[in-house]
Amino acid sequence: MIQSIFSNKLVIVILTARSGDLARTLSAALPGSEIHGKIGRIQNADKFFQNTVEHIRYLFEAGRPIIGICATGILIRAVGASLNDKRTEPPIIAISENGRSVVPLLGGHHGANKLATHLSNLIGAHPAITTAGDTVFGIALDDPPSGWKIANPEKAKFFMAELLIGEKINLEIEAGNPMWLTDSEAPFSPNGSISIKVTEKIVNPGEDALIFHPPVFALGIGCERNTDADEIIELIDKALDLNCFTKESIVCVASIDLKMDEEAIHLVASHLGVPARFFSAETLNLQTSRLVNPSEIVFKEVGCYGVSEGAALAASGINGELVIEKQKSRRATIALAKSDSNINIDFCGQSRGRLNIVGIGPGNSEWRTPSVTDAIIRSSDVIGYHLYLTLLGNLLDGKNCHPSELSEEIDRVEKALTLSSKGLEVVLVCSGDAGIYALATLVFESIHTKNRLDWNRVDVVVEPGISAIQAAAAKAGAPIGHDFCTISLSDLLTPWEQIECRINAAGKGDFVIGFYNPVSKQRYVQLEAAKKILLGYRTPETPVILARNIGRIGEKVTFVKLGDLTSEMADMLTIVIIGNSQSFFVEYGNCSRVYTPRGYANKSLANSL
Repeated sequence: MIQSIFSNKLVIVILTARSGDLARTLSAALPGSEIHGKIGRIQNADKFFQNTVEHIRYLFEAGRPIIGICATGILIRAVGASLNDKRTEPPIIAISENGRSVVPLLGGHHGANKLATHLSNLIGAHPAITTAGDTVFGIALDDPPSGWKIANPEKAKFFMAELLIGEKINLEIEAGNPMWLTDSEAPFSPNGSISIKVTEKIVNPGEDALIFHPPVFALGIGCERNTDADEIIELIDKALDLNCFTKESIVCVASIDLKMDEEAIHLVASHLGVPARFFSAETLNLQTSRLVNPSEIVFKEVGCYGVSEGAALAASGINGELVIEKQKSRRATIALAKSDSNINIDFCGQSRGRLNIVGIGPGNSEWRTPSVTDAIIRSSDVIGYHLYLTLLGNLLDGKNCHPSELSEEIDRVEKALTLSSKGLEVVLVCSGDAGIYALATLVFESIHTKNRLDWNRVDVVVEPGISAIQAAAAKAGAPIGHDFCTISLSDLLTPWEQIECRINAAGKGDFVIGFYNPVSKQRYVQLEAAKKILLGYRTPETPVILARNIGRIGEKVTFVKLGDLTSEMADMLTIVIIGNSQSFFVEYGNCSRVYTPRGYANKSLANSL
């Protein structure tokens, strides 16, 4: 997706109500972007601001890419004093209110030109791209395509200036296929006065040519379980230096799928700044005739005759060849294969699947953590109870969505694990926090009890969210400022006798209690049974909070006394918080709140004595 070229989320800034429809169209095409609107002029936005210039300057200094549906002068005045280094400044794009012109003001070679072109195609506008290389020659020498690396970017500006005054390029191609150069309008000539070299070799720092490293190397790795990543990195560095090969031309780290969960391989890939890809033993066996060092021992261990050489060859394609045959350290082997063209990582083995178990909080986007939003943006598949998916709105545009009913938790978890085991990035959506009465526990329980090899290789990440008790407490005041606990009143998974035991323990311990799942159509006696137990430990005047649909449409917070609590007051969308013996109602102004003191006043009194 186009927004993936930016490290920070895009912000669409609007100043007038007539910009709203255009902003929403752009936001729908850029999942994860935010609409920021001026207070008093805009009714619907993700965030609001008062001072336009200060807010745009703040976003710019925070590194946020900005799309302003406004005059270019507003954006220029806002960021002018903050301009410093064009290599690190975020892109800024201005779009006219009528949607006819899209102008990349800053960051043209850092994604703004690409984004401007994308948006122009989306809304039928004219992209006013003014960077010289793009307009004259159709290339940006300081912004090569994905997978390509520029060894000496400081020379790019000089080279472009030379081209603009009429100099020609002598293009030297030692590896790869630089179609992005050769298919451009740049003036190439064998007698050119300036040189561009495309090479997989380490180059002299004093080289006069502009150097590009093509994506032509696949690095194969085989290792024992729990090998130290530093041992593999040392082996790689030694082999590359000996052959004068640059690591900048390495496209991926490759291995057998049995090593999909091997930490060292992923650490090496991260060290090199490339993805890790994996192949089955059957696929690696297809490379047997091309191996330099086939091994019967390896075949007996993993089912193929060579892991490092085989994986490197499989990743490099049918025309790849080994340029560094198997090299050994104490616990690892590496090999390097070179493709006769560019390696396309999208068709190169299987990535390790990732399952993100996320808590979206109550569902309000402002109460959803940035890391949860990022996980959803990155994912290909999103799984969850259909109500929770509905709460995510256009964030799910372009995703494979798998909605299900509330009672189908096991099916959701198994589908999430199975899809992610195929190399996909999957999100399993929970409300509140994923680890509190949600599906994170069931995921790990399924991995533990089923012990399926494919599930065991999945990278499982739990992203926290604002839990129902936190959201309810925040709306009600500060009822959980001292020791508290949560208890589910549902006896579908826990025997009622055990729930009664926990209520008694919490009452005896004088805990503030958050009751989840208090009442359903089939269960309506448990809440009043819990009330009866707690009246044995605290007074009928004890504060009670009933919070329903917090952070959603129909939000309602009600305060009652424990003695007045009835089952009719709650349902499955309600969390009930029972105060302890120290909890208080407080009335001030027009507000009613509940709080539970921690004891600071007593501490202050003791310190004064």
